[in-house]
Amino acid sequence: MKTRIIKIGNSQGVRIPKLYLRQSGLGEEVELESHNGEIVIRSSGHPRHGWAQAFKTMAENGDDKLLDEESLNQSSWDETEWQW
Repeated sequence: MKTRIIKIGNSQGVRIPKLYLRQSGLGEEVELESHNGEIVIRSSGHPRHGWAQAFKTMAENGDDKLLDEESLNQSSWDETEWQW
């Protein structure tokens, strides 16, 4: 499909037909990249998608324990009141 670049305020843009947006699954937020004379538009995705379920599964399996419990132990240096 051929289209034109249009002025949008101080920027320029391309109108993307609704059908193309629906077929591509793009949401309100996208990532843009420029490569070899082309502009690539891709979904920004969800970087933490699935984390809640993964943490829940870890807790159910008892795999959510702190590995470095010694780091929680306070020394006398931590407990001493500092002089300013």
